[in-house]
Amino acid sequence: MTDRLPPAPDFGAPLPVRPTPEVLAFLALRRSTPAVTLAEPAPTAEDVEVMLRLAARAPDHGKLAPWRFIILEQSAKAEFARRLEALAQSRGDAQAAAKLGKLKAPPLAVAVVSSIRASQIPEWEQLLSAGAVCTNLLNAALALGYGCNWITDWYAYDTEATAILGLSGGERVAGFMLLGTPKEAPLERERPDVAALTSHWQG
Repeated sequence: MTDRLPPAPDFGAPLPVRPTPEVLAFLALRRSTPAVTLAEPAPTAEDVEVMLRLAARAPDHGKLAPWRFIILEQSAKAEFARRLEALAQSRGDAQAAAKLGKLKAPPLAVAVVSSIRASQIPEWEQLLSAGAVCTNLLNAALALGYGCNWITDWYAYDTEATAILGLSGGERVAGFMLLGTPKEAPLERERPDVAALTSHWQG
């Protein structure tokens, strides 16, 4: 494992809570990168290992790890896109085929797959955990200096498409994390009015 990270703590080791202003600064300027601007070089195998290790530290009620990762490197990703394109064309769906541009452009993708476990933990909480994994992976990629775009699209929900990816019954794609080096800096987007979305419960 790269020396850019501290060693993984032992189970039960104390993890002190302390202010981390550099993390606040990062989050204040965090911006996903449009997929079509992502090019070589792709994240190295070591960097992908870092991303997955950090992604897996997401909140996970019940310690179920109700998710898994599928890495699609350049040639494999191209084959996946080719088979999706053939699927769309077999249906006469030119619009679906055109939407594959985002998947084709970046040199690397990681599919985060939600895998619900039999448990007393509600399915909704397990789905939320998979979303948190996607967020951690995206932020880890950006913190490493890469671009990342979290997308779904028709091929995340289409059962024939997910079968091509190798998903089993009940599994869902939480996100395709598209990764590469940005060809241009992403521009700031409009952000929500947090005050308008916030209330205080008065009892």
